[in-house]
Amino acid sequence: MHIKDVDLNLLRLFETIFRTRNVSRAAELLDLTQPAASQGLMRLRLLLKDPLFERAPGGVKPTPRAERLAVAVQLALAAIEQALTEDEQFDPANSQRLVRLHMSDIGECVFMPPLMQRVMQVAPGLRLELVQLEPAQVVPGLDSGHLNFAVGFLPTVTDTRRERLLDDRYVLLLRGGHPLVKSSRGKAPTMAELRRVELVAVRSHSDTLRILKMLKLEKQLRMTTTHYLVLPAIVKATDLGVVMPRNIAREFNAGGGYAILEPKFPLRDFTVSLHWSRRFEADPCNRWLRQTLVDLFAE
Repeated sequence: MHIKDVDLNLLRLFETIFRTRNVSRAAELLDLTQPAASQGLMRLRLLLKDPLFERAPGGVKPTPRAERLAVAVQLALAAIEQALTEDEQFDPANSQRLVRLHMSDIGECVFMPPLMQRVMQVAPGLRLELVQLEPAQVVPGLDSGHLNFAVGFLPTVTDTRRERLLDDRYVLLLRGGHPLVKSSRGKAPTMAELRRVELVAVRSHSDTLRILKMLKLEKQLRMTTTHYLVLPAIVKATDLGVVMPRNIAREFNAGGGYAILEPKFPLRDFTVSLHWSRRFEADPCNRWLRQTLVDLFAE
């Protein structure tokens, strides 16, 4: 196969199916009919001599060949798009751009309300899409243009441009009437006291689980959940405690009813940063939203 045999629109179709994992959704995003999208995918399959996508629950999944091809295609499309728009002036008030951000569920609670309030005020047509990627997927996503920014504590994410937003630390959140709150009288609890506390943890946040493992507190885990948002109700209704970032614990305690203790956890201090790709640093929209995030959240 030669490059002259490939229509650029087929690559756009391939990338959109790869991103959405759904042919119908890709057709909708590209303003194509379902038959046109299916026909285009068939042409690409014949050219590459690979099925590229296989049926999966809720859509399709890429073949190994498609996984390898996607990296190059996303980089190439992003480079073309940047070249075509590099002189374009970004007008927030009239922009219809789609911006994708990676952050955890707990990061969404902190960053999205003030960010959406600012965007609705000054860039009402700007669209934001939140995604959660594995750490290994963040840099390829940023460099391909599929992802615009990543926000969070991402120590394994390197080779990006970054800006420190805030420093935080892991603390222990308990209900206000918890026995440990009464016995510690606001002081940092000892290890002996911590070993008497039963805990709930969030499966997707490996750093808190790592802290518990280092302290040999895994046996005190009575419950593991999939996200942070259920924690306030669980903690308030039980004697379970949770290790979590202090800034989030303060948000949970804004209406009272909780206690925040600060044990001397290992690895308790961490930095939340804004990450972006060097390849898109000069993009006017990237510059504008980057500055907006820094203005809103940098300490």
